[in-house]
Amino acid sequence: MTDALPPHFKPLAGEPDPRAQAIGVFDSGVGGLSVLLALRKELPLERFVYIADSGHAPYGERHDAHVIDRSRAIARYLVAHHRVKALVVACNTATAAAIRLLRQDFPDIPIIGIEPALKPAAALSKTRRIGVMATRGTLQSEKFSALLASLKDQATFILQPCDGLASAIERSDAIKTIASCAYSTRAMGQFGSDPDNIDTLVLGCTHYPFASDELRTLVGDHVTFVECGTPVARQARRLLAANNWLMQEELPGVEPVEPAHPIYFGTTGNAQVLQAAALRWLKLDIDAHSLKIN
Repeated sequence: MTDALPPHFKPLAGEPDPRAQAIGVFDSGVGGLSVLLALRKELPLERFVYIADSGHAPYGERHDAHVIDRSRAIARYLVAHHRVKALVVACNTATAAAIRLLRQDFPDIPIIGIEPALKPAAALSKTRRIGVMATRGTLQSEKFSALLASLKDQATFILQPCDGLASAIERSDAIKTIASCAYSTRAMGQFGSDPDNIDTLVLGCTHYPFASDELRTLVGDHVTFVECGTPVARQARRLLAANNWLMQEELPGVEPVEPAHPIYFGTTGNAQVLQAAALRWLKLDIDAHSLKIN
């Protein structure tokens, strides 16, 4: 499909009111849909643009230079073509590698990153043993290392790189998703509520919540899953409110957005993959736009 903006993304006549502009969200693929779901619940009146950089994925198995280049390219696209008022980096790997540079590139808009939810997990765990599933790129990043060091006295974190899991979820490959989840949970150790067990599991990639059913079968009902979407959505609300950029129903010249209102979806990969993922996980029947973003 073309990259023409649907009618509800056209700016107001004259200078655009920031409150009426969209929030940009991007990920290396469909995993960021888990963050978009949380954003829509927290900010039901806002407009969103979601970009899946599937043509250049997976970020979590690429070098930092690749991730930085792609993150900057997508941020430039969202600012230039959609005039977004805020940017959500819905990818742990991209946040770790690129968010500092993105904030330097675009100092005038709020940029919200994401990180594995170690702090909430530490607050929830009773056994003080916490499993962390994430991509190798996230676990090896300086940002993650600093976060882990800041919590070293609060719990024991068992880190598990999950090579291939995000890609399997991206492709809706159930066999490989189950196999990867099984391998990762076995490698981490015993799960449960006993004192030496892992009682809390951090889903440290935005793709992984879409494997929560498979993980639940493997680790049992007594393990708490912690993901990042809700904290990110609340932070987005706080930053927009601080700038007086929250969309309001009474905004003159702009009709409010209903929760089921269409969202602009674009992908650098296969549009049908994004469409199928949105239907499966967000229950949205969408048209995804095929994009070339350099």
